[in-house]
Amino acid sequence: MNQLWIFLSLTVCSWASFAQLSAQTVSAPAAGKSEIKRAHPDRIQLATGAAFAPDGSLWMVGLNANNRLFVQSSPAHALGVWSNMKLLETGADEISADGENRPKIAFGPHGWVVISYTQPLTKPYTGFIRMLRSSDGGKIFGAPFTVHQDRQEITHRFESIAFDRQGVLHTLWVDKRDMPPRGAAQKYAGAAIYRNESADGGASFGSDIKLADHSCECCRIALAPNPQGQLQATWRHVFGEQTRDHAFASLSSSNALHPAKVVRSSYDEWQINACPHHGPGLAPDFGASHAGYHTVWFGIRKVQGRDEAAMRYARLSSQGEPMLETVRTLPDQRAEHADVMAFENNVAVIWRSSQATATSLKAWISKDGGRSFQIKILGQTQGPNDHPRLAQSGSRMVVVWRLMQEAQVHEINF
Repeated sequence: MNQLWIFLSLTVCSWASFAQLSAQTVSAPAAGKSEIKRAHPDRIQLATGAAFAPDGSLWMVGLNANNRLFVQSSPAHALGVWSNMKLLETGADEISADGENRPKIAFGPHGWVVISYTQPLTKPYTGFIRMLRSSDGGKIFGAPFTVHQDRQEITHRFESIAFDRQGVLHTLWVDKRDMPPRGAAQKYAGAAIYRNESADGGASFGSDIKLADHSCECCRIALAPNPQGQLQATWRHVFGEQTRDHAFASLSSSNALHPAKVVRSSYDEWQINACPHHGPGLAPDFGASHAGYHTVWFGIRKVQGRDEAAMRYARLSSQGEPMLETVRTLPDQRAEHADVMAFENNVAVIWRSSQATATSLKAWISKDGGRSFQIKILGQTQGPNDHPRLAQSGSRMVVVWRLMQEAQVHEINF
């Protein structure tokens, strides 16, 4: 039986259960900070973020064994040879580094570097989106600050960050400020996607802007540029009462008064009142024969009357609509937490696959824009490990895979 289906069957009782059980963690000494509201306060959180710097070096951000935020870098000519961990000062902040709710790093123009993370608050499943900023290429980072204007003790979690081609920093997150009061007759499915913008590399931010109502509560948000360099987003969305498929929207189409136009980008028709903590991936497809996007996602759909749980791949139009003839299931029943990168006709779908105590890192490689693929095994481990994290600089694509003792870098060769 599909391992993902077993996992979902055991944990579907609430979206909170998915959030608590999804991360790969291991025992570690206590951090010595103030009391934290975590499901497993005595375990290391391996979830990391990775990105290329303008000089071609690869950077990684995560938590060390004492739950301290760190950055490391690896030179362009020797990827995988990491510098010593540089610890960053985050005061009394607790930091989520758990599955899809992980620290992230992004590089912009003018030496701007930003690191984001979710800070859990006292109430369960609440948080603030926090950020550290550097204006000298990452040599010195300032103190952390809260990105959004709303300061209620509610859900502000699962942020994503990116600079667009104009150098504007965009931050998106899952937000529950629009939930009706408890006991109210009005119902509100899921949460919402909110965002804001900074034109000065995180020194200041505009107002909080609603991108869309009725997102799923705890899945990552994927971002990719269009040909003009404007960012597009996709996320797991609640359609109707409890259909959990995926939505697509352009950040440029929303403002403080009007949410964006939401386009449905998957049609699994998965009926579930829970969040699987398993968000989509998105990559631009600007090939000569097609302008649009590549996407991957996890879902359960009916196939010949039976539930089929699987990771799936498809191409999207430039407006985000699925090209249904391109939908296909990844060739691994145990595939989980897939993501996708692309450059011209080269496409790489990456995932991890676990059986018993062994985990494999796999890639599905296409040289023809996603029309055909070949599968490769990039690495294997017997121990705890993070989801694969992708980083790209033009045609150069790598996978950062953090294990207990090391962070591996696997370059994708086409």
